[in-house]
Amino acid sequence: MAKIKYYYNTDTCNYERIRVSKTDVVLNLFGFFTLVLAIAIGILFTLSKFYDTPKLTQLKNEREAIVQHYQDLSQDLNTAEQHLSSLSERDDDIYRVYFEQKPIPQSVRRGGVGGTSRRADIYESNNSEKDLIIGTFQKIDQLHHEMLIQEKSYNLIDELAYDKAKMYASIPAIQPISIDDMTRLASMFGMRMHPLLQYERKHEGIDFTAPRGTPIHASGNGEVEAAFYSTTGGYLVVINHGYSYQSRYLHMSKFEVKKGQKVKRGDVIGYVGSTGLSRAPHLHYEVLKNGEPVNPVHYFNKNLTQEQYELIVELVAKQNDFD
Repeated sequence: MAKIKYYYNTDTCNYERIRVSKTDVVLNLFGFFTLVLAIAIGILFTLSKFYDTPKLTQLKNEREAIVQHYQDLSQDLNTAEQHLSSLSERDDDIYRVYFEQKPIPQSVRRGGVGGTSRRADIYESNNSEKDLIIGTFQKIDQLHHEMLIQEKSYNLIDELAYDKAKMYASIPAIQPISIDDMTRLASMFGMRMHPLLQYERKHEGIDFTAPRGTPIHASGNGEVEAAFYSTTGGYLVVINHGYSYQSRYLHMSKFEVKKGQKVKRGDVIGYVGSTGLSRAPHLHYEVLKNGEPVNPVHYFNKNLTQEQYELIVELVAKQNDFD
């Protein structure tokens, strides 16, 4: 039962009942709830300053994990940059030097990698980890640029290596007659008295004496430029090896190739004979560089051991004129 409250009325000198209006009740209730709400807000604010909600705790943990991920990624990028720098140095100091190419300037390798529109949301943010995130993306952009430059350089080196290998396979580099098949070297490169014409003139090749029918091999890859009979050279073959090199094979008994045919080093192109101006079966072999005869001995570097080289020297000492 609600208590009835009274107050002393000085005008009537009596105790009179206190009557509360509905408005007062409403105002009192409003004030009470306002006070409670203020106290609750104060408590929540205080708690939020010192204690995290489960949701906030989860978000903070996720944020820390993301920051750690960016830090790890940044370290990995630093390691990748070091490896790429090592590859660049090897490229400039070894590969490009070997293939006679100038090193790539650092200004080209590093380039100018600035901010991009796809990073605009990060650049405009006020996130405390903004510098870390932007720095990571800049490293990615820089690394991507340097990888493209290195890839282009390696593509060039690959082309040069292929061309170099092709060149080495094309340059005359073996004896046209196996050292096991020949009996001696008859005439060497240089001035000598021609045995039939009886006057001194330059001998522009080397003569290999061997039994009639001994196989003659192409000394390098190339294309048959000529294959015909000459009154002086007899049955002869000319091979264009490219890279300014040619080789010529004279006095064959017959040839096994035709003009325009592709040949590889070691292919049989004909057989030893004594056609044209010749006194005995042998092969006259020439190497030409830029159209000028050069000493073929300098190009015997693919199929001779030390012992075989010494045998060549011995055969040279026993040379006789047969051309």
